[in-house]
Amino acid sequence: MEKLLSGKVAVVTGAGRGLGRAIALKLASEGAKLVVNYRNSEAETQKLVKEIEELGSEAIAVKADISKFNEAETIIKKAVEKYGTVDVLVNNAGITKDNLLLRMKEEDFDNVINVNLKGSFNCTKHASRVMLKKKSGKIINISSVIGLVGNAGQVNYAAAKAGIIGMTKSVAKELASRGITVNAIAPGIIKSDMTDALKEEQRQQILETVPLKRVGTPEDVSNLVLFLASELSSYITGQVINVDGGMVM
Repeated sequence: MEKLLSGKVAVVTGAGRGLGRAIALKLASEGAKLVVNYRNSEAETQKLVKEIEELGSEAIAVKADISKFNEAETIIKKAVEKYGTVDVLVNNAGITKDNLLLRMKEEDFDNVINVNLKGSFNCTKHASRVMLKKKSGKIINISSVIGLVGNAGQVNYAAAKAGIIGMTKSVAKELASRGITVNAIAPGIIKSDMTDALKEEQRQQILETVPLKRVGTPEDVSNLVLFLASELSSYITGQVINVDGGMVM
């Protein structure tokens, strides 16, 4: 039985650890060749490349700061040089610099916007040039439920993730006639180093806000990325899909 992404080339930003790593492994398991981007997590990303190869696929790692226009272009150029094209782009890379509005430094606002929002724009612009030439492609943006409902202490993160949603809808309208779909995923509380460090009392407080009464896993998100990256989702574009256990309805 042929795999869902056999012969496809996928670029995943921020793939060195956490959610990005899970996404890259999921796409590779279904036959995609991977271009995995990182900024600082070199050792983790090289380990990821080996794991992808062990799954029977191929991968290259590209170090780049996606907040810089030319460095984002390098990721796409390397993908085309190595594999000839880009079929799937997953804009996953993101940072947090949380603080209350009155305590937030201007640079902390700018950094989060530059990586999370402008970085997604940079990669989308460069990848879309490749996709437009062949009139096909899948762009998947990782937003957050925080971009839908906001959160105290995260004005920069909420603004960036809300911006990704607006960008998703706009780019979807621009590129639909050329066979390119653009969708966003809004994860809720997903298991990570940060959630693992929570005290039991904090964990219970969080779970009270989740109707399904559990923290999500990276695989809960990567399963949806796979669906949106495959032809199973060919008639879906411009959508924001929550993966949050019902937290935001």
